[in-house]
This record gives sequence, C-alpha cells and structure tokens, in this order.
Amino acid sequence: MQYTTLLFDLDGTLTDPYEGITNAIAYALRVLERPCPDGHTLRKFIGPPLLESFERYCALSPVQAQEALKQYRVYFSDKGLFENRPYDGIASLLAALKGHGYRIVLATSKPEVFARRILERFELIGYFDFIAGSLLDGGRPTKADVIAYALAQTQTPPQCALMIGDRIHDIQGAQQCGIDAVGVLYGYGTRHEFDDAVYIAQDPASLERFLIPCAQKKEG
Repeated sequence: MQYTTLLFDLDGTLTDPYEGITNAIAYALRVLERPCPDGHTLRKFIGPPLLESFERYCALSPVQAQEALKQYRVYFSDKGLFENRPYDGIASLLAALKGHGYRIVLATSKPEVFARRILERFELIGYFDFIAGSLLDGGRPTKADVIAYALAQTQTPPQCALMIGDRIHDIQGAQQCGIDAVGVLYGYGTRHEFDDAVYIAQDPASLERFLIPCAQKKEG
C-alpha cells in the first residue's frame, strides 16, 4: 500500500499530556464536588472524547458532563495545555517523514485551538500541512468526524491515508472512514486495542522503520 498522507493523533502519540489532562480533570471534579477517579482510571481519559469519559468513568449525567468539560477547559486553557511534553524521538520522526515526502496532518479529538497552541509551544507545527480537531462548540465530536474532515479538506483519497494513534478510537475512526491505521504502544492504549491495525509500533523509531523503507534497509 502506498500511503501519501499520514494522520497523527496528538495525545499519547506525539506528546505525553498526562499531567495537564489529569490536573484539569481533578480541577473540574472539585468544582462539581465530585470524587476524582484513581490514577489507573484517569489514564483512560487520555485519547477518547472527554464528554464520553466523564460520563463513563465519573458516573456523570450528560448535563453534568458538559459542566465538567466547561470547568476542565478553564484549567486546561490556562495551565494544563502546557503541562505536557513531546515523546522522545517525535521531532526527528516528523522531520524524517517530511523529508521523505509525506504530507503530515494532525487528527485529534482535542479542540483544534488547543492542539495548535501545543504544536506551536513545542515547535512541531512546522511539520504539519493541516490541523484537524474537534470544535469548542461541540462540532466534530468523534475521531471519525475529525478524520473525515481532514480527508475532505486535504482532498486525500482514503487508500492514500494512514491514521496513527494510541487508542482504539483512532483505529475505529479510521475504519469508519475507510483508511488503514497504525497503533503505537508507547502511549496510553494496549495491544488488544490494535487488533485491526496494519502495524503496531513499539516506539517512534519502529514507526519510522515501517513508514520509510530506506530506514528499514539501514537498520537491517
């Protein structure tokens, strides 16, 4: 399969957002006077849409989840946004892929406005040809919505696109849009989430070897 466009998830794939996301969740739940889940459960918030996670893991009603999301953004937009770091090797991976001629697109469930600021903060934005995310008004709520939007805006045929992410939502969203997907194990997902992926990457270096044939030859 000849891929020309790579769609990258952000949280758990390009950057490790654990501190900022979990601090923002804890803040939101304090405001709502609700208990905060344990660390194991908090990890599950990273990747999926937050409204879904607030309802599922905190037993909030849809109305309460909307309020939790509102309070989450109060903290996240000011502090949590930058309680974050790129994974080791990500900048060199993106540079190598760009140099090999790939078109690189961000496809994240995070609001687009936040995603752009994070990429700018860590000087990664220059590698991206297009940024697609959810909207603060609730638009593009699922990963499939984001992927479909990215494909349409970049005029990418499904057979030429590859989604790269760390959670099952990335794999399922790609399937719904008719594109292949790669799962990465260094993020917040587990191997069983990637049963339908075309490849599972242990780290950014193995992802590079999969995507750039000359890198495979050099490693061999």
